[in-house]
Amino acid sequence: MYPQQIIDALAHVRYPGTGKNIIESGMLEDDLRISGMEVSFSIIFEKDNDPFRKSVVKAAETAIHTYVDENAAVHVHMKFRKQNIPAKSDDMPNLQAKHAIAIHSGKGGVGKSTVAANLAITLAKRGYQVGLLDADIHGPSVPKMFKTEGCRPVSTPLNGRNLIEPIEQYGVKMLSIGYFVDPQQAVVWRGGMASNAIKQLIQDAYWGELDYLLIDLPPGTSDIHLSLVQHLKLTGAIVVTTPQPVALVDARKGVDMFMNEKINVPVLGLIENMAWFTPAELPTNKYYIFGKDGGKQLAEELGIKLLGQVPLVQSIREGGDEGMPISMQDGHPAAAIFEQIVEGLVVSE
Repeated sequence: MYPQQIIDALAHVRYPGTGKNIIESGMLEDDLRISGMEVSFSIIFEKDNDPFRKSVVKAAETAIHTYVDENAAVHVHMKFRKQNIPAKSDDMPNLQAKHAIAIHSGKGGVGKSTVAANLAITLAKRGYQVGLLDADIHGPSVPKMFKTEGCRPVSTPLNGRNLIEPIEQYGVKMLSIGYFVDPQQAVVWRGGMASNAIKQLIQDAYWGELDYLLIDLPPGTSDIHLSLVQHLKLTGAIVVTTPQPVALVDARKGVDMFMNEKINVPVLGLIENMAWFTPAELPTNKYYIFGKDGGKQLAEELGIKLLGQVPLVQSIREGGDEGMPISMQDGHPAAAIFEQIVEGLVVSE
């Protein structure tokens, strides 16, 4: 079962008081959970004595059995607007990871996921236990970059709970919303629902003991970013940018977000991706297509560490597209750059 299937099924349930379905009426709470053949969610009513509450709950159960799976175990909870209570900031248990590092970019298209994938593999090759969480709900890249697009995580029983078992490839444990949704369909979720899905991938997964959990964040600033920093103790964040002025403007905002006193997450450093173009036939030549040293200058200006400059080379792009990131190729010049970045990252911690 996939979240979008549940949402589509509930769109058939109408609230008698208005005639609108419970999705367009905003009656579905952002707490949809799926575990194996069990699904749970809450429906929000205006008052606790709503005369239609029981019939709507029954209709929701019937919709899941009719449009999704007749064998599903459906648990519907009722919530009432006058009883809404803000979520606690400590509702996510401590993860068994020595270091949880967010990989962030201010804008899309700067190669953040490529950097995250290669850093994860490089750390794993050094003997560390590494997890990679693809938190980019609307544009998950990890399944393709690790050649695991057809994989589906299974649940494993542990201490009376069914936990999601991450997919493992190249020594890296991975979870991504891309493993649970149809890759041909867009994920159209509200911010709260997306944040809840990410929290579930962390707290309802059997990650085991990790040395590093890398979190590939969506670009920009959103509910997901705030939810993670509020509920998960981050070691720090790495900001990825290109030297292009347009990208630097957003990278600056990303650094400011983490360093804001209300969030207060250390910025471990900045990585300048696509720093220059080097053609394969002229390996010593550098062409500064997006500008020269923009990321380096920004790091100096903000007083943060420049972890490395990654060139724009065809083999890095091909590695990600083919599901074999460049860091898997020992001795490749580009792989050596990620080795240097990890060396600086490990030393700094």
